[in-house]
Amino acid sequence: MPVLLVRENGRVRGWPAYVAAVGLGAAALALASLWTSGAWATGIGAAVTAFSGLAAERLQPPRGTGPGGAAGTATGTGADALLRTAAGRIPLLRQVDRPEPAGAHHADGHPADGSRTPAAPPAYIRRDVEPQLRDALRRAGFVLVVGESTAGKSRLAHETARALFPRHAFVRPLGRAALPQALRVAAKRRRAVLWLDDLEEFLGAGGLTTAMLTALSAPAPGRRVVLATMRTQEFRRFDAREESRLTGSDRDAWRTQRDVLRQAEVVRLARHWSPEERRRAAAHGQDPRIRAALRAGDRFGIAEVLAAGPELLAAWHNAWTPGGNPRGAAVVAAAVDCRRAGLRTPVSRDRLRELHRPYLLERGGGDLQPEPFDDAMNWACTAVYATSGLLIGNYTQGYTAFDYLLGAPGLPPVPEHLWQTLVTRVTPTEAYDMGLLAHQEGRPRRAAEALSRARLGGVPGADFLLAITVGDAGRPRRAAADLAGITRRREDRLGPAHPDTLAARHQLAFFTGEAGNPHAAAGRFAALAAHTAAVLGADHPDTLAARHELAYFTGEAGAPAEAARQLARLLADRLRVQGPDDPQVLATRRSLIWYRADEPARTQQQLAELLADAERCLGPGDPHTLAVRSSLAAFAARAGRTAEAAAAWESLVADRTRVMGPDHPHTIYARLEWARALASSDRPEQARTLLTRTLRDARPLLEPGHRHLRLARELLAGLPPAGPHRT
Repeated sequence: MPVLLVRENGRVRGWPAYVAAVGLGAAALALASLWTSGAWATGIGAAVTAFSGLAAERLQPPRGTGPGGAAGTATGTGADALLRTAAGRIPLLRQVDRPEPAGAHHADGHPADGSRTPAAPPAYIRRDVEPQLRDALRRAGFVLVVGESTAGKSRLAHETARALFPRHAFVRPLGRAALPQALRVAAKRRRAVLWLDDLEEFLGAGGLTTAMLTALSAPAPGRRVVLATMRTQEFRRFDAREESRLTGSDRDAWRTQRDVLRQAEVVRLARHWSPEERRRAAAHGQDPRIRAALRAGDRFGIAEVLAAGPELLAAWHNAWTPGGNPRGAAVVAAAVDCRRAGLRTPVSRDRLRELHRPYLLERGGGDLQPEPFDDAMNWACTAVYATSGLLIGNYTQGYTAFDYLLGAPGLPPVPEHLWQTLVTRVTPTEAYDMGLLAHQEGRPRRAAEALSRARLGGVPGADFLLAITVGDAGRPRRAAADLAGITRRREDRLGPAHPDTLAARHQLAFFTGEAGNPHAAAGRFAALAAHTAAVLGADHPDTLAARHELAYFTGEAGAPAEAARQLARLLADRLRVQGPDDPQVLATRRSLIWYRADEPARTQQQLAELLADAERCLGPGDPHTLAVRSSLAAFAARAGRTAEAAAAWESLVADRTRVMGPDHPHTIYARLEWARALASSDRPEQARTLLTRTLRDARPLLEPGHRHLRLARELLAGLPPAGPHRT
């Protein structure tokens, strides 16, 4: 039985050209006999509008109809929205004979015979990692395929699973709310594949947990399998570490998601195709889509070209031309930034009408000769070469940006105007998602705004994450006070050995030290390291993290030699357990160099080697890499190379502002050290100007008595009096 329609987390992936060719009436009749979800069975009318951007904008939701504003006889809600046949059954994998219901982007092309039947997907080209994926599926209960957008993740996973498990039930929830129902359905089947395309959309408040995975596990390998895909950009978020954590205590902020990902056997798929893959694709050169993709494959990935990703990106960029589609480009920019801000749900038409206006004004407003809003939406939703539009969705369900656009090079940070508009209007669960993402990206002020809304809405865990972000934003005493209460409540409710209780104790100890009491922090971490080792094991990441913090605050308490001894032992254990390229290994190396520094030339060489490793493993913009650069700048100042230090701090201020924002305490600290280096370079007036401005900016952000405020005042007091021409 063929599959024509699937709604995916509020988005519809189908064949716009098919509807354009046969008309909405014929399409509706076709849909009645084909696949749909439980929720979308409530209204074929609403589903049909998703196939055509033009139709989606012109059709209004009828009054007096079922859920979602569409007529229909079947019942369904977001909580039971699973991919089903028209008869309401969960399909077997062998029945899912097209890749689109698995989340694969529809490939460029039209029916070769001119018929009304949707064009067949291109032939599946075996990928080099397929044997690895087959092995993982045979032995593991949870397999995750990671790759860039349009790399071919969903197609690879669908074809491999269908070949291995044709008689398994294909259980696909169409949103986070449907996940519990999907788990219940999968657990009742002897053979089932729980399909989670775009896994990040199933993480967060009310999302997937390790307990859910455990409950689904089958006695025999391959009986019940969780198969998921995830974009590389999203996967890397859970590798990120903020400098202030050094050892990964920031992991506690997204402990549930981190633990879920640790359960997966990860298979990585490259975007660019290997010579062998290209040779296998050439065997299907009779398909004009594959021929075109092979021609462009030197620059782009073949699956990327088949999904028309580069064409869509170019269309968006070119639309800003005066008289082109500048309003449409602004609408797309707003939708892209909604997703980049952490909003997982589609955005309504009315909200896009409001959100796009500042983007248009920033690029020239009326000088761009923008088209009417209706035309802008029609353009943004129109499919490119029958694949996908820049926006995916419909009037009733809302719109989301095509995920290929999220990784476009050179995208600026999400602007403040969009963030402020969103954070005041989203639901508590959406606010939690946004706050979690803002925390991961090192923007604690934004995270605190969103998580305050989530906490008021009663989202579980929001109070814990909010306390961490409050501390990260420059209020460690407030964070420690809140975490003391959270720790007590968790000890009473969960017991002292529960991982969540240990996580709260970790954060309480950390912010105790950040608030200016390193001796107390070291004592707390000594007890925590011993307790965590007994409960979770000596090699558990949380045990290693507690040991690192113990060493760090031991050094801050005035015992650098003891800190260096502890860090040397920790580094040996981390290398054994985590490998040389793990971010926490790099952080441990940095701390060890700092506390063991004795011979300047050797220290400089070690830091230079560490910076090269950090840039290779993490990239130049990772917080760990920036932290290594801060150490290099500090040692240059310590060695008397003040001009070099000033230049290094100035560069670091620019990069931390770009990566973390101007309000982050790390950015503020870099500005203070830049001013210190300027003063040491006989530029006291420049230092005075920078210190005065930094103190003015930091005072409303940091709590009274914060060490950065004290440092700013001390540096100002140490400057020579201003010249007579100064006031």
